[in-house]
Amino acid sequence: MSERRHDDRLQAGSPYPLGAHFDGRGTHFAVYAEHAAQLYLCLFDPQGRHETRLKMPDCIDGIWHGYLEGCQPGQLYGLRADGPYEPERGHRFNIHKLLLDPYARGIAGQVRWHDALYGYRIGARSADLSFDRRDSAQYMPKAVVVGADDFDWGHDRPPRRHWSDTVIYELHVRGFSKRRDDLPPEIRGTFGALGHPKTIEYLHRLGITAIELLPVHAFVRDRALLERHLTNYWGYNTLAFFAPDPAYLSDGSRAQMKWAIRQLHEADIEVILDVVYNHTCEGNELGPTLSWRGLANASYYRLLPDNPRHCIDDTGCGNTLNMAHPRTVQMVLDSLRHWVAEYRVDGFRFDLAAALGRRPEGFDPHGAFFTTVLQDPLLSQVKLIAEPWDIGPGGYQLGNHAPGFCEWNDRFRDDVRGFWTGRPSLRGAFAARLQGSAELFDRRRQRPWVSINFITAHDGFTLHDVVSYAAKHNEANGEDNRDGSDANESHNWGVEGPTDDPKIVALREQIKRNLIATLLFSHGTPMLLAGDEFGQTQHGNNNAYCQDNEISWLDWSRLADDAGRDFAEFVGRMIRLRRRHRLLQGHYFQHGRIELRPGLADIGWFDERGHPMTEQAWQNPAAHLLVLRRAGRRDSGDVEVLLLLFNADARGHRFRLPEPAFDYRVLVDTRRPERHEEAVGDELDVAAHSLLLLVARIADTEGRQ
Repeated sequence: MSERRHDDRLQAGSPYPLGAHFDGRGTHFAVYAEHAAQLYLCLFDPQGRHETRLKMPDCIDGIWHGYLEGCQPGQLYGLRADGPYEPERGHRFNIHKLLLDPYARGIAGQVRWHDALYGYRIGARSADLSFDRRDSAQYMPKAVVVGADDFDWGHDRPPRRHWSDTVIYELHVRGFSKRRDDLPPEIRGTFGALGHPKTIEYLHRLGITAIELLPVHAFVRDRALLERHLTNYWGYNTLAFFAPDPAYLSDGSRAQMKWAIRQLHEADIEVILDVVYNHTCEGNELGPTLSWRGLANASYYRLLPDNPRHCIDDTGCGNTLNMAHPRTVQMVLDSLRHWVAEYRVDGFRFDLAAALGRRPEGFDPHGAFFTTVLQDPLLSQVKLIAEPWDIGPGGYQLGNHAPGFCEWNDRFRDDVRGFWTGRPSLRGAFAARLQGSAELFDRRRQRPWVSINFITAHDGFTLHDVVSYAAKHNEANGEDNRDGSDANESHNWGVEGPTDDPKIVALREQIKRNLIATLLFSHGTPMLLAGDEFGQTQHGNNNAYCQDNEISWLDWSRLADDAGRDFAEFVGRMIRLRRRHRLLQGHYFQHGRIELRPGLADIGWFDERGHPMTEQAWQNPAAHLLVLRRAGRRDSGDVEVLLLLFNADARGHRFRLPEPAFDYRVLVDTRRPERHEEAVGDELDVAAHSLLLLVARIADTEGRQ
């Protein structure tokens, strides 16, 4: 790679805003590198081969900056930082390493793995204390100067769906459409397919109100995985917090992502991004020097206080971003605002969010990041979801995040799965999950929707695999099946994996209906995993993070089968029922304190004999039967009563309905999904492994006092 030096072309600039910004005449550059002795702007030709190195003329408050007249959008660039290479003090400057601008809004190329990407000599006796002088530019992607946003948003308006009306659908941009044969081949696996009318129509018909996208920030494909002919499929390995990954843009334009979001908004569907601000792709101290490490390692990362040579790893990914440092918090907040302001996304799901509140003394729900987001006039108005744990000390923080953040509720997943697979002593926990996990969230005037309820997510079994496999089968990941969780609360119902036994097949479909109905009839915000609605399987792989292939890609041919089509129709009907009956949504935490008429409180719990549950009954470890009654007043003034009858036992039982008696009709019977609007008496048979939803309405004249 040739290099040309022109140190006199950069003019004095300003330390704000950070990144590269074109003003119509030239481009302003500003980069945080507080402890660097000198920062260089490196310009490249369109092929990324010829480098022109320019010295940044000034540094104020740790921010190096300069203005380059005539620098146009599309210009490729990188950075080099000269300074102390003193790992024992946390400094890892190496001028031989080209660095990506942390604020890069466009990316050209990908990381091409080579030992030159590391700041030290791999294999040296002193490991990362050594110093590598090989140039890394030819192996690095380049940042791209981006012009002003001229995308035509037309009359786009954020849907702003209320939390109580929200049904989330988690999907992977590539895997969702890669096998959609009814879409043009060139757009499959990209935002072009996500915004396609056929995709929009499908989501709308299913009843989805929000899609949650696995990470779309530009990310690195891990070297170790590529060497095993695998790849980082999920994308939890961020390289650029301001740029979409080029692989998801079939036309290479950032406008394609904006177009897809505009199309989804027109269908009243929100877009939530799964974002990874807890760590970066640079790994621990033995990882490569790609960006933050070479600019401000001691600022961006949490390092051991008594030995800053080493990273603190509370994420399981080698490093943890230092959210106690103001420049790190600024970078994350600037990134979030960028996605809301420029791409108009509707919310964020924060991966390993407990790491974002890490302080030396432990997790702080009122740390700088959370406090800043919640008072920000732009970010505080979008949907905010925390994955409320990391792997550090005291890292499990479910229910402990600040009001304003909803939280992924893994206890819902585990307790609901466990109840329907017959695990003992779960009746009380199951009841709590049905009612929004009030013991976790009913404080500080929060509402049930703060609990993000899910049966499945990208991490773990698909719904079909939950009822088909008793153990994980991750051999394809190349780690001898050691990776992935062994605690799955799954059951194969007699045969491990696929079977032609009609009784087992029918039972598995019934359990799936139980799980979906429980999810959509529980208070809280439901989240479905894409493909679960038609029986997607990963063949028992519960950790498909590295499988960019047909293991992970949705198999849309299943919708052509009777079983897949029938189940998708069932899921859609359950979503419509949830939307039709406010008592299924949960607008407040019910505690039985509201009496709608004598003997009828807003909530009641009963056994199969119609008797109110007692403390002794709740503690019965062998009990798998339960009745939940919810009551509330409709807009018309009529009182609506819903009865949910649960039988997780292996045999059928006769249930007596609780007093007072009403004229109930069956809305859902998971044993007989075709059963609908059938009137029932005071007693009815509930089949083994099944759920029933009944409804009754009381005229206003009877309900008013």
